[in-house]
Amino acid sequence: MAFLLRNSITSHFQSHSQRAQNDSLSQSRRQFHVEPGPREKALLAEDPSLKRFKSHKKGVARIKRLGDVLTVVVVASCCYEIYVRAVMREEARKQAGASGASA
Repeated sequence: MAFLLRNSITSHFQSHSQRAQNDSLSQSRRQFHVEPGPREKALLAEDPSLKRFKSHKKGVARIKRLGDVLTVVVVASCCYEIYVRAVMREEARKQAGASGASA
């Protein structure tokens, strides 16, 4: 059984490596670099009139960090609220059980 498994694995890797070689040959023929034309260069150039609308990296990072901190605070407060309610309910049950047993 192990012999059959070993043979099937080795044949799989051999066929996979042959396929990869054929793919790399076909890709190397098709993919070659073409310089962008003047229109593409103009579109990719930085436009000074749009400069004021671009977000600044430090400001964006600060806002992301603030959002992360607020998320953690909200989740922690929710967990604390659930814990407090569970403890209060448990204490109420104990008091109800103690007062019911003594009466």
